[in-house]
Amino acid sequence: MAPFQTATALVRRGEHPVFDTELDPQWTIGTKLHGGYLLAVLARAAAQVSSHPHLTAISGSFSVAPEPGPAVVEVEVLREGRGLTQLRARLSQHDKPCTEALITQGVLTDGDAWWSGVDPVEIPPEQNCLPVPADGGGGFRIGLMDVVEQRIDPASAGFAVGQPSRKGVISSWLRLADGTDWDPVSLLVALDPVPPISYDLGIAGWAPTVQFTAYLRGIPAPGPVRVRMRAGEIGGDRMDEVAELWDEKNRLIGQATQIAAVRVP
Repeated sequence: MAPFQTATALVRRGEHPVFDTELDPQWTIGTKLHGGYLLAVLARAAAQVSSHPHLTAISGSFSVAPEPGPAVVEVEVLREGRGLTQLRARLSQHDKPCTEALITQGVLTDGDAWWSGVDPVEIPPEQNCLPVPADGGGGFRIGLMDVVEQRIDPASAGFAVGQPSRKGVISSWLRLADGTDWDPVSLLVALDPVPPISYDLGIAGWAPTVQFTAYLRGIPAPGPVRVRMRAGEIGGDRMDEVAELWDEKNRLIGQATQIAAVRVP
């Protein structure tokens, strides 16, 4: 098992904002590296360049799917102020750009929100939810499930037996399998859970992310997190997915929206 910190490790090239990294083959879905994992690598590089400690926002585009193995991350500071730093980061492989992101670094706290209009997702206790296996069928292996423990609400798991709810909602518990607690960077993995929401609508198969935007709201409490993923509309071979994430203190600590490709029957 490759712990998250190891799988996203970087080696800086002197004083330049350029980093070498080794993309880990366990953080994959089928043969493709997980999108949240790739953005986490970019976010870790940005954090080493910024004077502000915490990831607060990231918007990434995926032009080419990189392979596990050596890659290069380049970071550019766009603006650095007293309250935040704005940066651009690019992951390349074999001299070809693969993933690029605009990133905002700031300062997060572990306090409660002043106001929230989003109710926490209610799902059964973690032990009463269904684990997602790495060898879950569908013709490919989900290596990500060797490094992330995910348990799906039974009400969302009908797709596994050919009876999707068709509500466009999947809710789960998630932990890092190495036992470490979530942080704002690793939460990018939790905000891009499996399977894609299309499974609950009766559409199986890979749904590659085209563009992904996430907001991190606070430092998560120790322990697992709960994620609710839902779809708004599917059409034109594209679907949107919205993910909302709560920690053990029922605080909304992350939100994400992505556009993914999908083959509608």
